Amino acid sequence: MPHPGIPNPGRNASCRLNQMLQPSYMLCRDDVVWALEFIRKKMAEQDPRLKELTQPRLLKNFESFAEVSMMLVHRRSAFDQEADRIKSCLKEASYGLFENESPVKRDSSPAKD
Repeated sequence: MPHPGIPNPGRNASCRLNQMLQPSYMLCRDDVVWALEFIRKKMAEQDPRLKELTQPRLLKNFESFAEVSMMLVHRRSAFDQEADRIKSCLKEASYGLFENESPVKRDSSPAKD
């Protein structure tokens, strides 16, 4: 029987990440590592959607990416207790990568400090 927290492998990456960010989804460490790798790959490939984002927004994406990465590096034991914070950071880090998003529209508000 498959683990209930593991997304369906037949889905595309954006759907998988979107599923992980749902409030009811039970996030695990492997999911977070996968999401960070997905975001890193999109950045390295210079995804065209990211080129539409402003520099402050890209910096916010990076800040959120780095925050989640540091949580993993420091191996906080209360991973499940921080799931909402991790999901929020992953959502910020992946901002602009989803096809159904309009980066120009979503990027109209300045990034929070």
